[in-house]
Amino acid sequence: MSLTPRHAASHMSLTPSPNSTTRKTFTCGRHLAGSAGTHSMAPPSRFGRWADKLAVESEPGLSSAQLMLTNHDLKPVERERRQWGAWNFVGFWIADSFNINTWIISSSMIVGGLSWWQAWLCVWMGYAIAACFIVLTGRIGAVYHIGFPVVGRASFGIWGSLWPVFNRAVMACIWYGVQAYIGGHCVYLMIRSIWTSWDRARMPGPFNTDATSTPDYVSFFIFWLCSLPAIWFPVHKIRHLFTVKAYFVPPAAIAFLIWAVVRAGGIGPIVGKPSSLHGGDLAWELVKGVMSSIANFATLIINDCDFSRFARKPDDAKWSQLFAIPLSFAVTSFIGIVVSSSSTVIYKEPVWDPLNLLGRFIDDGGSAERFGVFVIALAFALAQLGTNIAANSISAGSDLTALLPRYINIRRGGYICAAVGLAMCPYNLLTDANSFTTYLSAYSVFLSSIAGVMVTDYYLVRKGFLDVKELYDTRPTGPYFYTWGIHWRAYAAYVAGILVNVVGFAGAVGRDVPKGATYLYNLNFFCGFIVSSAMYWGLCRLSPIPATGKCWMEVGDDMDQVYGAYGDPYDEERDASSQDKERKEG
Repeated sequence: MSLTPRHAASHMSLTPSPNSTTRKTFTCGRHLAGSAGTHSMAPPSRFGRWADKLAVESEPGLSSAQLMLTNHDLKPVERERRQWGAWNFVGFWIADSFNINTWIISSSMIVGGLSWWQAWLCVWMGYAIAACFIVLTGRIGAVYHIGFPVVGRASFGIWGSLWPVFNRAVMACIWYGVQAYIGGHCVYLMIRSIWTSWDRARMPGPFNTDATSTPDYVSFFIFWLCSLPAIWFPVHKIRHLFTVKAYFVPPAAIAFLIWAVVRAGGIGPIVGKPSSLHGGDLAWELVKGVMSSIANFATLIINDCDFSRFARKPDDAKWSQLFAIPLSFAVTSFIGIVVSSSSTVIYKEPVWDPLNLLGRFIDDGGSAERFGVFVIALAFALAQLGTNIAANSISAGSDLTALLPRYINIRRGGYICAAVGLAMCPYNLLTDANSFTTYLSAYSVFLSSIAGVMVTDYYLVRKGFLDVKELYDTRPTGPYFYTWGIHWRAYAAYVAGILVNVVGFAGAVGRDVPKGATYLYNLNFFCGFIVSSAMYWGLCRLSPIPATGKCWMEVGDDMDQVYGAYGDPYDEERDASSQDKERKEG
């Protein structure tokens, strides 16, 4: 390993807990002169007292700079909270796959002209590729038990990581609103199955009828309100929600499938309908189908370490995710395709949104049908709740925690995310299939280049080595501080990964652009990932960075391992005196 003494050093104290003689407490950074408790301070002002009341719990004796880097939710997960086993991850992805968004994506591929088996093939390929990316990023969290905001400090810099974190937090808040609005449709069906007068056609209200109505918005608000208690629970305990969802939602989806097929007297004509595309048009539509599946995982690819850090051991987050993701999402997509095909027989036209199909079942059914719709809609509402908590609330909470750790933890960040999701207008993103897939593609443009830098930094540049303690240190000489806390190589690669897709993105939103740019944009996630990855690796080869090695070395998060591998804890005075001696001798 090419590590200088100060980069190999440890800057976190391990102090015995007052309640135990054996348990160790993770203390971030060094106790700097001038930090809390080292000198007398003037009585705080009224504003200062209120600020202290709003502050989250933190370790005593930390400086202001250190308080900008750590709190309980940002530090490495201690052994007591590592409670996610392999089956928890399997249940997590089974639960996450059964949501309305997965149905809409597969249906939009058939709307684009693919046959059912071509769309299903795209689903298998897209989610299998996404699973590989998930395992790559998730391993970082599973080995070192740190989340995305802290992992980003290694590649983007101590302060430079704040922009990728902010970027993803904004996207997660937007997605929270979208998923909550879809969940509101489930609540709408539950209410309407009891009172059929709860009809959007009868009560349009002051809204644009192409986007929403009074019953839709009220149902959205009810779902949003009922989601708030789920945000309260810590991440290592929320796994029980996904377990319940994994047992309840799949049987409801299968019951919906059987119901639709029985009513249609078969699986319908769509299953036997060939593709309406040929040649190059067919090839590019297949590519777009694969990319839309990957884009559905854009946020989860970079934030999987927010969950994998709670794994009991690294392998628990590897094989379970690698196989559970493509299998569970493929099954859900197949159910959606067959149900939509059956709707063609029942109503003489395909109904791609399963919630719209349930609404039609209410219109032409009796009390038994309405009860069935209520149960299935309740299951879908639970599905949307679990998806929103997993993919958006926890993600945004982790990111907002990193932006202001002195006052925000994951719980508070989750509630901020919910507030933003309510304030924005999510229904405007769901007016038709084209706008929805366009949004998905735009979303992946900004996140793919972040993933490219992260994966390349960990696997190719650092070869699995992270000095966890240094990720919480603001010393200008630290290995992750780079230039004023910002890693210019990472940002150059990040911008390059975005620029390669900018022209194509302009074409996707209606501008006239060269056809080549459109084809390139169809591969937006791969283009962003590959360009940012290649540029970052090249820049690090031309201008090497500290704390890297020539061989693979994952030291894990245990402090004893790090001390054993890299020698004694860092002594600043000894290092300074040795540097003075070297200058005098030179």
